Amino acid sequence: MSAPDRRHEDAVARYFEAWNAPDPVAREKAVAAAWTPDGGYTDPLADVSGHEQIAAVIAAAREQFPGFVFRLAGAVDGHHDTARFSWELVSEADGSAPVAGSDVITLDEQGRIRAVLGFLDRVPAGA
Repeated sequence: MSAPDRRHEDAVARYFEAWNAPDPVAREKAVAAAWTPDGGYTDPLADVSGHEQIAAVIAAAREQFPGFVFRLAGAVDGHHDTARFSWELVSEADGSAPVAGSDVITLDEQGRIRAVLGFLDRVPAGA
């Protein structure tokens, strides 16, 4: 496992800020801070690019799971312009985490996300 530099960890922190933003205005700001203008997000349920589409994917996930927050599960592993990490979607009410995944991100020279490739490791039935 490689040791990530601060740039990887900062990018992942901004990523979670976007996913956990409490309202559309905060979400738009967080997405703009985390992603390049033409940045992308791809997982089994979405394949989008640009801040508006990324914010819409995040909004849809938050609507599907109200009262949940995304959190890092384990350490960030990174090298060059690439990092990988695992996450969980956690209930603020009872601490359960029905959804979990792993993401690989690529960064630009300023540490903003160019692309996310997401994988769902645990999904509840019917979700």
